[in-house]
Amino acid sequence: MPAKLNKKRELTRIVEYFISGGAYFWTGYLVFFACDKGLGLSLWWAKLIANITGWTVNYLLQRYWVFKNPELAKNQTKVTGRYIFITLLDFVLDYLIVAALKGVGVTPYIGQFISSGFFTVWNYIWYRFWVFPEKFTKKKKTDRRVPRVIAHRPHHGTYN
Repeated sequence: MPAKLNKKRELTRIVEYFISGGAYFWTGYLVFFACDKGLGLSLWWAKLIANITGWTVNYLLQRYWVFKNPELAKNQTKVTGRYIFITLLDFVLDYLIVAALKGVGVTPYIGQFISSGFFTVWNYIWYRFWVFPEKFTKKKKTDRRVPRVIAHRPHHGTYN
């Protein structure tokens, strides 16, 4: 693909990433507000429920819109596993960031904005190059068969 088309495609992907990231953020933010203020849940449970809701929105938009390509359909299990892995890591990091900020007097509502700035860059890199890559590298198949052992028999039917 010519460099100009690559550049245009990458800029389009970044815009789509920001739009879908916004959908993820605001969905999670509103659910967090409902769980925190409406249901009075602890920070842990409010963040967990909000993130599960946001992750669902995010996965669907990232997988089927931002980073869509036929290669992903052939590797759905790998893509989903990678997404779950990075999402769980993100949850722990996000919780620690928001909890640490809360510990120094920053409300979780502001803390989520601060945390999202970090994750905007962090996740784009992970999604672009590892979770939803343009191409999956093929692992070379190694021959894992057990070698056959062939016993030597005398040719003339005599045993000396």
